[in-house]
Amino acid sequence: MKRTISVLVENTFGAFDRVATMFSGKGFNIDSISIGQTEIEEVSRMTIVTEGNDQILDQVVKQLNRLIDTIKVVDLSKEPKTVRELALVKVNHENHSLQEIKNLADIFRGKVVDINNKTITLEITGPPEKIEAAVNVFLPFGIKEMARSGTVALKRGEQSIPSNKKNKTK
Repeated sequence: MKRTISVLVENTFGAFDRVATMFSGKGFNIDSISIGQTEIEEVSRMTIVTEGNDQILDQVVKQLNRLIDTIKVVDLSKEPKTVRELALVKVNHENHSLQEIKNLADIFRGKVVDINNKTITLEITGPPEKIEAAVNVFLPFGIKEMARSGTVALKRGEQSIPSNKKNKTK
Protein backbone atom coordinates (compact mmCIF):
# COMPACT_ATOMS: atom_id res chain seq x y z
CA MET A 1 0.00 0.00 0.00
CA LYS A 2 1.28 3.48 -0.87
CA ARG A 3 1.65 5.84 2.07
CA THR A 4 2.06 9.63 2.08
CA ILE A 5 3.86 10.83 5.19
CA SER A 6 4.35 14.47 6.18
CA VAL A 7 7.35 15.10 8.42
CA LEU A 8 8.04 18.45 10.03
CA VAL A 9 11.70 18.77 10.93
CA GLU A 10 13.95 21.46 12.31
CA ASN A 11 15.61 23.26 9.42
CA THR A 12 19.11 22.11 10.41
CA PHE A 13 22.10 20.58 8.68
CA GLY A 14 21.72 16.79 8.42
CA ALA A 15 17.97 16.54 9.11
CA PHE A 16 17.21 15.33 5.57
CA ASP A 17 20.13 12.89 5.68
CA ARG A 18 18.93 11.32 8.94
CA VAL A 19 15.48 10.68 7.47
CA ALA A 20 16.88 9.22 4.23
CA THR A 21 19.36 7.08 6.19
CA MET A 22 16.58 5.74 8.40
CA PHE A 23 14.64 4.64 5.30
CA SER A 24 17.64 3.03 3.62
CA GLY A 25 18.69 1.36 6.88
CA LYS A 26 15.29 -0.34 7.01
CA GLY A 27 15.52 -1.35 3.35
CA PHE A 28 12.65 0.88 2.20
CA ASN A 29 12.47 2.54 -1.14
CA ILE A 30 11.26 6.13 -1.22
CA ASP A 31 8.98 6.61 -4.25
CA SER A 32 9.05 10.38 -3.85
CA ILE A 33 10.48 12.87 -1.39
CA SER A 34 10.07 16.64 -1.39
CA ILE A 35 11.42 19.02 1.19
CA GLY A 36 11.11 22.75 1.64
CA GLN A 37 10.81 25.51 4.16
CA THR A 38 7.43 26.13 5.80
CA GLU A 39 5.81 29.34 6.96
CA ILE A 40 8.14 29.12 9.97
CA GLU A 41 11.74 29.77 8.90
CA GLU A 42 13.24 27.20 11.31
CA VAL A 43 10.92 24.39 10.15
CA SER A 44 11.01 22.32 6.95
CA ARG A 45 8.33 19.96 5.67
CA MET A 46 9.18 16.66 4.03
CA THR A 47 6.54 14.84 2.05
CA ILE A 48 7.52 11.22 1.62
CA VAL A 49 5.70 8.69 -0.54
CA THR A 50 6.65 5.08 0.08
CA GLU A 51 5.11 1.64 -0.26
CA GLY A 52 4.89 -1.34 2.05
CA ASN A 53 2.63 -3.27 4.40
CA ASP A 54 0.81 -1.44 7.19
CA GLN A 55 2.71 -3.03 10.09
CA ILE A 56 6.14 -2.09 8.75
CA LEU A 57 5.08 1.40 7.69
CA ASP A 58 3.55 2.04 11.12
CA GLN A 59 6.99 1.19 12.52
CA VAL A 60 8.57 3.66 10.07
CA VAL A 61 6.27 6.43 11.35
CA LYS A 62 7.28 5.60 14.95
CA GLN A 63 10.97 5.68 14.03
CA LEU A 64 10.56 9.01 12.21
CA ASN A 65 9.04 10.42 15.42
CA ARG A 66 12.16 9.35 17.34
CA LEU A 67 14.64 11.19 15.11
CA ILE A 68 16.30 14.12 16.85
CA ASP A 69 15.22 16.85 14.40
CA THR A 70 11.63 15.64 14.05
CA ILE A 71 8.89 17.99 15.22
CA LYS A 72 5.81 16.16 13.96
CA VAL A 73 4.98 13.16 11.77
CA VAL A 74 1.57 12.73 10.15
CA ASP A 75 0.55 9.77 8.02
CA LEU A 76 -1.64 11.50 5.45
CA SER A 77 -2.65 8.27 3.72
CA LYS A 78 -6.09 8.08 5.31
CA GLU A 79 -6.52 11.81 5.97
CA PRO A 80 -8.30 14.35 3.79
CA LYS A 81 -5.44 16.09 2.01
CA THR A 82 -4.41 18.33 -0.84
CA VAL A 83 -1.77 16.66 -3.02
CA ARG A 84 0.16 18.19 -5.92
CA GLU A 85 3.15 17.46 -8.11
CA LEU A 86 4.90 19.43 -10.85
CA ALA A 87 6.28 17.93 -14.03
CA LEU A 88 8.31 19.47 -16.82
CA VAL A 89 7.86 17.35 -19.93
CA LYS A 90 9.92 17.96 -23.08
CA VAL A 91 8.03 16.54 -26.05
CA ASN A 92 9.28 16.02 -29.61
CA HIS A 93 7.16 17.95 -32.12
CA GLU A 94 9.19 17.46 -35.33
CA ASN A 95 6.73 14.99 -36.88
CA HIS A 96 3.60 16.14 -35.06
CA SER A 97 1.29 19.10 -35.08
CA LEU A 98 2.35 21.72 -32.58
CA GLN A 99 -1.31 22.73 -32.21
CA GLU A 100 -2.26 19.13 -31.36
CA ILE A 101 0.33 19.02 -28.57
CA LYS A 102 -0.81 22.41 -27.24
CA ASN A 103 -4.47 21.27 -27.30
CA LEU A 104 -3.59 18.13 -25.35
CA ALA A 105 -1.60 20.23 -22.85
CA ASP A 106 -4.67 22.46 -22.41
CA ILE A 107 -6.74 19.42 -21.40
CA PHE A 108 -4.33 18.94 -18.48
CA ARG A 109 -4.17 22.71 -17.85
CA GLY A 110 -0.53 22.53 -18.86
CA LYS A 111 1.55 25.54 -19.85
CA VAL A 112 4.12 25.86 -22.60
CA VAL A 113 7.33 27.03 -20.91
CA ASP A 114 9.82 26.54 -23.75
CA ILE A 115 9.73 25.81 -27.44
CA ASN A 116 12.25 25.42 -30.26
CA ASN A 117 12.22 23.91 -33.74
CA LYS A 118 12.32 20.31 -32.42
CA THR A 119 10.80 20.22 -28.92
CA ILE A 120 8.18 21.83 -26.73
CA THR A 121 8.48 21.84 -22.94
CA LEU A 122 5.28 21.70 -20.93
CA GLU A 123 4.65 22.43 -17.27
CA ILE A 124 1.92 20.30 -15.73
CA THR A 125 0.78 20.48 -12.11
CA GLY A 126 -1.77 18.46 -10.19
CA PRO A 127 -2.25 15.21 -8.32
CA PRO A 128 0.22 12.44 -9.25
CA GLU A 129 -2.54 10.57 -11.13
CA LYS A 130 -3.05 13.58 -13.42
CA ILE A 131 0.70 13.77 -14.09
CA GLU A 132 0.73 10.04 -14.94
CA ALA A 133 -2.21 10.50 -17.31
CA ALA A 134 -0.50 13.42 -19.07
CA VAL A 135 2.76 11.49 -19.43
CA ASN A 136 0.86 8.57 -20.97
CA VAL A 137 -0.82 10.90 -23.48
CA PHE A 138 2.50 12.45 -24.55
CA LEU A 139 4.48 9.16 -24.77
CA PRO A 140 3.46 8.51 -28.42
CA PHE A 141 4.87 11.94 -29.41
CA GLY A 142 8.25 11.04 -27.95
CA ILE A 143 9.18 12.40 -24.53
CA LYS A 144 12.77 13.63 -24.81
CA GLU A 145 13.19 14.54 -21.13
CA MET A 146 11.09 14.76 -18.01
CA ALA A 147 11.58 16.06 -14.49
CA ARG A 148 9.05 15.54 -11.71
CA SER A 149 9.10 17.40 -8.41
CA GLY A 150 7.77 14.62 -6.26
CA THR A 151 4.61 14.85 -4.23
CA VAL A 152 3.85 17.70 -1.87
CA ALA A 153 0.85 17.37 0.42
CA LEU A 154 -0.94 19.17 3.23
CA LYS A 155 -3.62 17.88 5.54
CA ARG A 156 -6.87 19.69 4.90
CA GLY A 157 -8.26 21.79 7.72
CA GLU A 158 -6.30 22.84 10.78
CA GLN A 159 -2.73 24.10 10.90
CA SER A 160 -0.32 21.22 11.25
CA ILE A 161 2.68 22.90 12.90
CA PRO A 162 2.25 22.81 16.67
CA SER A 163 2.69 26.15 18.42
CA ASN A 164 5.50 24.84 20.60
CA LYS A 165 7.26 23.14 17.61
CA LYS A 166 8.40 20.20 19.79
CA ASN A 167 5.06 18.46 20.19
CA LYS A 168 5.75 15.07 18.63
CA THR A 169 2.35 13.65 17.81
CA LYS A 170 1.00 11.40 15.14
